[in-house]
Amino acid sequence: MKEPSSPDRNPIYEQWARLGKALASPKRLELLELLIQGARTVEKLAQLTRMSIANTSQHLRVLHAARLVETEKKGLYVTYRPGDPAVSDLLRSLRRLAETRLAEVQRIAQGFAESQHGFEAVDQRTLARRIKEGSVVLLDVRPHEEYLAGHIAGAISVPIEELAKRMKALPHRRGIVAYCRGPYCLLAVKAVELLRARKFRAYRLEASVQDWRARGGAVVSGDAK
Repeated sequence: MKEPSSPDRNPIYEQWARLGKALASPKRLELLELLIQGARTVEKLAQLTRMSIANTSQHLRVLHAARLVETEKKGLYVTYRPGDPAVSDLLRSLRRLAETRLAEVQRIAQGFAESQHGFEAVDQRTLARRIKEGSVVLLDVRPHEEYLAGHIAGAISVPIEELAKRMKALPHRRGIVAYCRGPYCLLAVKAVELLRARKFRAYRLEASVQDWRARGGAVVSGDAK
């Protein structure tokens, strides 16, 4: 028997496609990755992505039209943020699917891992236990505004550019674990390099704040630890 046609289906797919079209740009994906770390202005996003303000604004308009980001005006500046917490889940699922299904992504991930040869990574369960025991110090080496927007419970904010001058306050007798924006972020890698050069027992946490939350870990905002 021939399956009856459903005239109501196509409009639904068209609306879903709006999201797909908005995501079909490396730069827009990069913008979303930055925004899930914390709200930012067009000017700051342009600086971080090395795009012009005009190009950044154009990409943000596309994301805004698809309801993936929202805006808030404060004085002369417009701040952008994810339109829904599900945006973070969407990007995380997209990353994991790409790692599983795309050979090119697998090669990139393998190359990244090989470049970090000798850098031991700490898994979430082990780290949670060590934080509870007090045997490690957890450093959030992202910019401070990202820490304030949301960070792993127990972490200390030490932006990478401040790490060298703040090392004297770190204990040599305890392990140091650094994290940043996820498995492909280089800030934590640089932090571990700097710490090990000063004889600290330093390790890298590959998970982002969003990964940590998705796996049931506690995340807090502001200056709370």
